[in-house]
Amino acid sequence: MPRVLDPFRFVLIAVAGWMNQHQLQIIDYLREENRVLREQLSGRRVRFNDDQRRRLATKAKGLGRKLLAEVATIVTPETLLAWHRKLIANKYDGTAHRGPGRPRTAVDLVTLVVRLAEENRDWGYRRIQGALSNLGHEIARSTIAGILERHGIADSGARRTGFRGEREQRSGMKTNTIPG
Repeated sequence: MPRVLDPFRFVLIAVAGWMNQHQLQIIDYLREENRVLREQLSGRRVRFNDDQRRRLATKAKGLGRKLLAEVATIVTPETLLAWHRKLIANKYDGTAHRGPGRPRTAVDLVTLVVRLAEENRDWGYRRIQGALSNLGHEIARSTIAGILERHGIADSGARRTGFRGEREQRSGMKTNTIPG
């Protein structure tokens, strides 16, 4: 026995078919409009700003490469999908969490450098660097110099020249002379 459609289902199917037909007509019109606009450009390249690229890439990703090959007339599907890949890559690259410049030296390390310099006034930058290395801290001589300068610890000639310069200052003679 054939099944009869009730009036509600019949109206629903008719409206859905009409809506589908209406949407197809709109899509056909928009495709033709795009063709006309492309003809007016006559081979000139279309320039997009970042916002336009973002909007096109987001919509293009939802369509997929096969459908884009049929629809996309302004740029190639590969370009649209490349824009989407860059958009996603920029989202997760972490720049929002980074600040500009080099990270500061740890506060504990700065206090240790200052303490070593104040307790051992006759130590140079290299000797402080060696003591820190023995404690497991790798820090450059220039970083030690900058820390001490920022803390107002005087830069004596001993710090600048190291142990040999201290010995010369104390004894008042050069180290390469031979007594005789």
